[in-house]
Amino acid sequence: MTRNSQNGFTLIEVLLALTIFALMGTILYGAFSLGHGAVDKSQKSFEKNQKLRAVDELLGSYIRSAFPYRSTPQSAPLLFIGESAELTFVSSFSLAMGGRGMAKVRLFWEGDEKRGGTLRLEEETPVRVQDEEGHEGHEGFRTGMVIREGVKEFRISYLDPQSEEEKWEERWDVGERNGLPGAVRLEYRTADGGEARWVFPIMMNLLAR
Repeated sequence: MTRNSQNGFTLIEVLLALTIFALMGTILYGAFSLGHGAVDKSQKSFEKNQKLRAVDELLGSYIRSAFPYRSTPQSAPLLFIGESAELTFVSSFSLAMGGRGMAKVRLFWEGDEKRGGTLRLEEETPVRVQDEEGHEGHEGFRTGMVIREGVKEFRISYLDPQSEEEKWEERWDVGERNGLPGAVRLEYRTADGGEARWVFPIMMNLLAR
């Protein structure tokens, strides 16, 4: 006498299948989450680099366009004050005026040597210069922006165009030099300990050679 076998799954087989399915689901979810996190991190890094590149190019446009400005043709010195942590000059590039037009520019660092600080840029249009009594008259239209945060050990130096060898000065006195530097170099450390260096040639000096 034969016994008819019944088709189906045992309880152990069902539990084993569910366990395998759950394990595969966990693995797939982990792989998807890891891939999504990598893409998101890459996108944020790309956007940050793009922003820094745009800011660097904007700062370079100001410095490369430094202009030997005097309040009158007979007056001296040029409006260019170069210190180790601050620079004031006139540029023929103006963001507020759509890229063209004279603007008085001030680049400066605010902060603490140990904790770091912020590198800022201010633009003023039209250009205001001091009279004989040291007054600048009515204040022009000012705009400002943050160039970079978390800046440590910020230093500006100036290339001497008259020197036969490459010589960088810690400050630039136009009263003594009677001209603009050949280039401006910015050096600092970032919040994560990295080193940054920008060198911007001044086009007016290049064209004069």
